[in-house]
Amino acid sequence: MADENNAELVFVPLGGVGEIGMNFALYGFGPPNAREWIVIDVGVTFPGPDLPGVDLVLPDIRFIEERLDDLRGIIITHAHEDHYGALLDLWPRLKAPVWMTPFSAGLLEAKRAAEAKSLKVPVEIYKAGSTFEVGPFSIEAIGVTHSIPEPVSLAITTPVGTVIHTGDWKIDPAPTLPPLIDENRFRELGQKGVAALICDSTNALREGESPSEEAVGEGIRGVIEKAPGRVAITTFSSNVGRIKSVAEAALATDRQVLVLGRSLKRVIDVASDLGYLEGLPPFIGEEDYGYIPRDKVVILCTGSQGEPRAALAKLARDEFRNVALSPGDIVIYSSRTIPGNEKPILETKNLLIEQGVRIVEDSDALVHVSGHPRRSELRRMYEWVKPQIAVPVHGEAAHLMGHAQLARDCGVTDVPKVRNGDMVRLAPGPSKIIDQVPIGRVLKDGRLIGDEVATGVRDRRKLSFAGHVAVNVVLDDRYELAGDPDLVAIGLPESNGRGDEFEEVLLDAAIGAFDSIPRQRRKDLDLVSEAVRRAVRSSANEVWGKKPIVTVFVTR
Repeated sequence: MADENNAELVFVPLGGVGEIGMNFALYGFGPPNAREWIVIDVGVTFPGPDLPGVDLVLPDIRFIEERLDDLRGIIITHAHEDHYGALLDLWPRLKAPVWMTPFSAGLLEAKRAAEAKSLKVPVEIYKAGSTFEVGPFSIEAIGVTHSIPEPVSLAITTPVGTVIHTGDWKIDPAPTLPPLIDENRFRELGQKGVAALICDSTNALREGESPSEEAVGEGIRGVIEKAPGRVAITTFSSNVGRIKSVAEAALATDRQVLVLGRSLKRVIDVASDLGYLEGLPPFIGEEDYGYIPRDKVVILCTGSQGEPRAALAKLARDEFRNVALSPGDIVIYSSRTIPGNEKPILETKNLLIEQGVRIVEDSDALVHVSGHPRRSELRRMYEWVKPQIAVPVHGEAAHLMGHAQLARDCGVTDVPKVRNGDMVRLAPGPSKIIDQVPIGRVLKDGRLIGDEVATGVRDRRKLSFAGHVAVNVVLDDRYELAGDPDLVAIGLPESNGRGDEFEEVLLDAAIGAFDSIPRQRRKDLDLVSEAVRRAVRSSANEVWGKKPIVTVFVTR
């Protein structure tokens, strides 16, 4: 255990603070030269159009990689991708013990099998109400409500004080899945004294309180009851409570449920094994779909964020062999739009509308509710916990600033401005940012992980903007052209503004550049290559206004 002389408790976010997603938090305890560390959550975020071909974005963890001898463990608060989605990829670089709830551990194993990962992450199971030791940290899991089974907040206790890391939470008086948020335990900890509250800010700009999941189930049932034909519902695959709400609404309206989408089926398998879907009739298969009347079926599918390979997008493009929608059918978006996904979602909706399908969203009926606390719920948490320090996390700048002002309004005077890479001392004494550590983003590109240069994404971005030209120049023994160079242009216009073939224009530029080089200097093949490359790029820019990537091969 760390020497407690001059020991401090520090918090260092490597992701998730100043952004929504990619949550990765470090807590360190000990004197500055001998701290011991734990990791809370190992999340991902999703790439935008500026990262063509990239599958996931992971946090840069080099700071803790340089301190692996002092890393005591990893605790996952719940199994949303932005909190645990990088674990399989980053654990081989961390190799520390991992603590997870049964549902999170079950989803991790199902994901490992689906991704054919050979390395199995060793997991210790904990549940809400558990207390366990990780190095110098005493960790208590407090049950909360969220849009996934078994979410927890963590009370992290050290000799210099206790902090509460809320994870994702809300106050739901009528959740579809137990338990209720453990208000009594939060109050008890507040009475004992809490040094800092590290708290979710996702909905910190929204007044009031979130509706209950029970009310959402009633809203979905109301839409289904009035539907003359089929109803398709898309939601986040991890939202087991919503899956249960949909299944119960279908049962109450005498309909059967068809599930489309691998991630949904994986979550349903894990939830069923743990008893979360007991009492519901079995879901039907695709082969049964054609034999069921239109007004007797509900389709539960992936694709709420417009993912082109997800089930809803395939329905919109009419790509299923046995399943299709018809004019008059309804699609319910039981989800929120993650920022950045607006365009693909709209594209899917437009395809559905062209088919004559009616779209129902949460602006039309109560068919979705967030799993994060609104401002009134945040005020209640501050009333329960009474922290000396408030650290807003899990939000973009506007969310963090709004949350910070709310915390001050609730009587917390110590509210440091913390962003990714800040090392903030939480105890003893008032908060203070005492250091900055390296941060960044690492890309998962197929089976490989690296930065933009290592994965080729930087050049791929250029290719997507201006294409590629390959030129093969062959010289004879007198250093003359052995024939016209071979030139292939990919991603460039077919012709210039006057109707000339673009490749011919570029070829002329390549030959002209070669002819301008004195014969004695042509022995320098690198010089020939660079001259041709520059000429082709310059010609393309003159005609087109863009400079493609040009690769030149010169051989004798």
